[in-house]
Amino acid sequence: MNNRAIGTVYEIKAAEELIKLGYTIIEKNFYCKGGEIDIIAKDGEYLCFIEVKYRTDNSDGDPLEAVDTRKIKRICKSAVFYMTRYGYPDDTPVRFDVVSILGEEIMVIKNAFDYI
Repeated sequence: MNNRAIGTVYEIKAAEELIKLGYTIIEKNFYCKGGEIDIIAKDGEYLCFIEVKYRTDNSDGDPLEAVDTRKIKRICKSAVFYMTRYGYPDDTPVRFDVVSILGEEIMVIKNAFDYI
């Protein structure tokens, strides 16, 4: 399997985990000129922009290490574009989460950019 196909498999697993936790999936793989958002969902009152990172093991580092400052900026710009395109008001509660998958262990980090 190529990297894109592998990514798709784990994005599906991430979405299934988010649904179990009560999220409502709005969109997957939102693309715009500025970048991509893996999953967009609602969690209660929050509009959540979710990055999914997968590693088979930690030999290449923790999945969270792949969400660097450059990636965070691209996700934030893409989120602003999404909200503008679909008419979300400026006061919409927004959160940036990361689903980290290491092997078969799935961890959802809410407000992830506050910790990275």
